[in-house]
Amino acid sequence: MTRTRPTNRRIALKGVAAWALAPAAALAAPGGLPDATHDSSTPEWERLQERLFAGRKPVVGRSVVQVQAPLRAAYGASVPLKITSQIAQRPDLYVRRMYVLVDQNPSPLAAVLDLTTEVGQADFETRLRVDTYSHVRVVSELSNGELHTDSRFVKTSGGCSAPPNRDSPELIGRTMLKLAGEPHWNAPTTADVTVIHPNDTGFELNNVTVMFIPPHFVRTIKVSYAGVRVFDAEVDFSLSENPTLRFQFIPHAKGELRADVMDSHEKSFIGRLAVV
Repeated sequence: MTRTRPTNRRIALKGVAAWALAPAAALAAPGGLPDATHDSSTPEWERLQERLFAGRKPVVGRSVVQVQAPLRAAYGASVPLKITSQIAQRPDLYVRRMYVLVDQNPSPLAAVLDLTTEVGQADFETRLRVDTYSHVRVVSELSNGELHTDSRFVKTSGGCSAPPNRDSPELIGRTMLKLAGEPHWNAPTTADVTVIHPNDTGFELNNVTVMFIPPHFVRTIKVSYAGVRVFDAEVDFSLSENPTLRFQFIPHAKGELRADVMDSHEKSFIGRLAVV
């Protein structure tokens, strides 16, 4: 397979991960645990803003984007996240990009979603790994350049060290698409894409060898309908095992919903669903 040149966002993802893996003492937050107020800042968040947005400060509030996540999550390796956008994807103004971040994770930038107006409504659901008490944030970048953010504080731990299920390794890469109901022609329709994959973080121990399991995770998910791009997602191991995205798309007529996936070993997978 021919190696593709990494995109600027791919470089940014790797850069943030490398920064996050610096010695813990250098990154320790003053006073221990972060402020549990949902919209409060942290030293990690301040550094991430500078790295990702070059000094641009996102507007804090729920007028453009809203985040839902549990205050206490029973299992840190699978924390539900729901993102609701307050504006429709219209050509004159739409959500162009979304950043999903977990401040205290070893790799805090969980996903960057590049969106088109074919999404119809920039609402997403997924599950995250959350390694310790942390703010989970979403930044929406609008087509006019504005940045808006909302966040929730989540109390849980162990999300990046919990070993995944390895009962069916032959299924790794299987990519499934399904509709949540009947298609709504020329209107936002809800669908799910799921990739069977361990999404190994590199922080999990093999209970037999007592060695760390090498990182191996989904890197990109690109969704199209009838040959037209809907969204591209650059993701990381901060998404849970068997990463799933619930999203919206607009079917204008019968066609094929398709997901092109690549993982960190540069293995490619494809999922298809006929929408009729």
